[in-house]
Amino acid sequence: MSHLAGIHGFRATQLWQPGGWQAGGTFGVGADGRLLAAVAAPVESLDTWVLPGMPNLHSHAFQRAMAGLAERRGVPDRAAQQPDDNFWSWRETMYAFAAAIGPDELKAIAAQLYVEMLKAGYTQVCEFHYLHQQPDGTPYAQPEAMSLALIAAAREAGIALTLLPVLYISGGFDGRALTARQRRFGHDVDGYLRLLESLRRHENDDLRVGIALHSLRAVPEQAMHAVLAGDAAKNCPIHIHVAEQIGEVQDCLATRGARPVEWLFDHAEVDRRWCLVHATHLTTDETALLARSGAVAGLCPSTEANLGDGLFSLAEYLDAGGALGIGSDSHISISPVEELRWLEYGQRLQTRHRNIAARAQDASVGETLWRAALRGGAQASGMPIGEARAGARADLIVLDETSPLLAARDARSLLDSFLFAGNTPLVRDVLCGGRWVVRDFRHHDEARIAARYRQTVQQLARRA
Repeated sequence: MSHLAGIHGFRATQLWQPGGWQAGGTFGVGADGRLLAAVAAPVESLDTWVLPGMPNLHSHAFQRAMAGLAERRGVPDRAAQQPDDNFWSWRETMYAFAAAIGPDELKAIAAQLYVEMLKAGYTQVCEFHYLHQQPDGTPYAQPEAMSLALIAAAREAGIALTLLPVLYISGGFDGRALTARQRRFGHDVDGYLRLLESLRRHENDDLRVGIALHSLRAVPEQAMHAVLAGDAAKNCPIHIHVAEQIGEVQDCLATRGARPVEWLFDHAEVDRRWCLVHATHLTTDETALLARSGAVAGLCPSTEANLGDGLFSLAEYLDAGGALGIGSDSHISISPVEELRWLEYGQRLQTRHRNIAARAQDASVGETLWRAALRGGAQASGMPIGEARAGARADLIVLDETSPLLAARDARSLLDSFLFAGNTPLVRDVLCGGRWVVRDFRHHDEARIAARYRQTVQQLARRA
């Protein structure tokens, strides 16, 4: 798989631009995989609807292989006389599964995941990566082995990657040591900075390396300041899990005297570099604070629903002008359509009203959500993506104009139908970095990658 040779020109029946659909939109792709301002080459007609590919701003790749394995009712809590199935019980299942994953397994799982993302319309992924050490907590002979497995998987699949190595030091707000299952996540600050330095030697047009602070409970204040004050944090994305669970909010209040988002803004310069993942449990003041900062709220509705996290305050946040993006997180769903659909549907169920994301009269829910997720995802990725403009990566998805779901749809109704008219896949072709990685619904290497994935998960199942 390589970039299109030379300069290629294309014409779409409709091309999505920040302001909406452009009829007969023409665009060029250079040999470097970037979009061109003008097209002098012959133009190929695509005869359909063309959109910028969606960034996926939050992924834990290894969790794809455990999707569906934590859906049985747990052991009852004797004191409460009921099962205690929640995020924290799910986390124990995840820890046990993570203990079986090494570099080869991670590469096989991630490559399969990234193929599925591309076929669904994601053309970039932010990988929030914390499986650093061997299962017993000792380093691999090559300390960055697990990170390199993800880089190799992204290259194999052909997806753009923002790799976010995670700093994970403590097991709670009280500074307790990591448990045996958490030791493979851990670094001290110096070790973490060495990892970043090593990985940044691999950066190119398809790979960006940023910073991830796992959470306030896992990164002590002194360590956070040490990382953020150095050169490693300049001009790069900074992501953090925050306020996902009520228990997290209560623990932060008890130990630090403030809510997580409140505390973060009081102790760090939160700006457009930042992505606050989940941010589920915010006060009105915290919601306004996040919106004003220019940081991105990284929302993962299908995972947040699966884990019973709660609902983000979407209408309040949009009214405050906040930026947002979407991620597939634990990968119980790999579809930007489903993430955006359930972002809206969660609000409808909570308020018992419709068309929540459309804040102005006659505004489209589909267009509002797709536009916002493109912008916020691009910002959180630190890559030139998310728009069909000169200099951006040529990351585009081509919809299937022959699908009955799009019959008799025009520019006014197309995106609403794409998001809300059913579950039939509508992404026909995918151009990523100037390469056709999906044609006629098939990834160029999906059979081999899927066969290796099946073998890998079968081996993992036998070890369980």
